[in-house]
Amino acid sequence: MAPKGSQRVVNKVVAENRKARFNYEIIDTYEAGLVLTGTEVKSLRDGKANIAESYASDEGEEIWLINSHLPEYLQANRFNHEPRRRRKLLLSKREIGRLRNSINREGMTLVPLKIYFNEKGRAKLELALAKGKKLHDKRETEKERDWNRQKSRLLKNG
Repeated sequence: MAPKGSQRVVNKVVAENRKARFNYEIIDTYEAGLVLTGTEVKSLRDGKANIAESYASDEGEEIWLINSHLPEYLQANRFNHEPRRRRKLLLSKREIGRLRNSINREGMTLVPLKIYFNEKGRAKLELALAKGKKLHDKRETEKERDWNRQKSRLLKNG
């Protein structure tokens, strides 16, 4: 246990999917827990995770994180985990039902945005209910970003 005087890092982001906000229109976000083994948690604390190509899928009554990469923990030798294994997400039944309806009826996707540690030191995943953007929407986003960047330069220079 940490001494009372020490400060704990709150909401330390371990991995972030930066392309998700460009490729998808984010409708709603959820905070989900992850079912991890001990070596996966240690690997996350090292900050070497990648969720860029990952997605979430509903199978049965559960939602799974697929294709996320948590590298092996070097000091764990034979007790190590598989880096790209499927990981179960912890959500309430009501949230799972709401997500399943959106996925099946409205054609939306579940995209992981970031993995972080909360105040209690638990690994959490920020999961987004999203709709894919078309090419013209992506171009519009890029134009808007460039204009905001240019506007800030003009205001800065006077």
